[in-house]
Amino acid sequence: EFDTAYFNSYAHVGIHEEMIKDRVRTDTYRNAIFQHQHFIAGKVVVDVGCGTGILSIFCAQAGARRVYAVDASDIAVQANEIVKANNLCDKVIVLHGRVEDVEIDEEVDIIVSEWMGYMLLYESMLGSVITARDRWLKPGGLILPSHATLYMAPVTHPDRYSESVDFWRNVYGIDMSAIMPLAKQCAFEEPSVETITVENVLTWPQVVKHVDCYKVTTQELESITSRFRFESMMRSPFHGFAFWFDVEFTGPVGNQRKKRPNPNDALVLSTAPEDPPTHWQQTLVYFYEPLDVEQDQVIEGSLTLSQSKENARFMNIHLAYSSGGRSFVK
Repeated sequence: EFDTAYFNSYAHVGIHEEMIKDRVRTDTYRNAIFQHQHFIAGKVVVDVGCGTGILSIFCAQAGARRVYAVDASDIAVQANEIVKANNLCDKVIVLHGRVEDVEIDEEVDIIVSEWMGYMLLYESMLGSVITARDRWLKPGGLILPSHATLYMAPVTHPDRYSESVDFWRNVYGIDMSAIMPLAKQCAFEEPSVETITVENVLTWPQVVKHVDCYKVTTQELESITSRFRFESMMRSPFHGFAFWFDVEFTGPVGNQRKKRPNPNDALVLSTAPEDPPTHWQQTLVYFYEPLDVEQDQVIEGSLTLSQSKENARFMNIHLAYSSGGRSFVK
């Protein structure tokens, strides 16, 4: 039921238009595919969640012998027409169905997928990549992207707080402050996807989770807990935490690097505040009340991300944090 609604949402062309027009995203994937052209040429690829088929076509252009383009959404019908229009039917086979259900009668050399959701793991599409890996990928095969890292940092955002809450203090000369508690609840109850800048970030970020796509398991993603400790770099109101991610496109298993590679060595697609904006933006978890922090003040606590029991594509966030002798839970 939930999956049907999820796949139906991807049948709308607007969501694919937004993703394709995200030049940072699409150019990085295209560059990664052609950077690994020596590995892709003459090989078999599966594109997990192919959408319009653009990544499958990039792989065909890079010399893939065969590309299985898999998507459970009805956009697969359009993907098939696009493949025909580009005379690639001999190379690209569109499979309309879930990765868990479709059949591919051969092992594959490469998995390509644009699986990342907001805050990296929202939508839980990485599970489908893991399924494809375990079903079809040859030993020593290539996964693009190969690694992903989720980051977090405390932020200050007075403008956002002012727009959503303080606005009600004086509306056309009328005191509407009675609505402020409800305004805070509506504005800050759930995570917010928006763009911030480095000026909003109070500290250096910390890693919440590093994902090795060659090794990660679905069980590992069901619940992730990370402890954090930050020191504020300035005196400022502390409004919440921001989350962002990057993904790396490194070579196959034998050539993996343990640390984040130098950008000259491997392509990195970043959604960090200091990098060019993407359609993922950043994910903000705001507090109902800001907390004033001094320079060098410690902010510490723990974060747990868990898949919703009702709908595994949703994510529950539990934040316990303390600073200045006060403790809070969000």
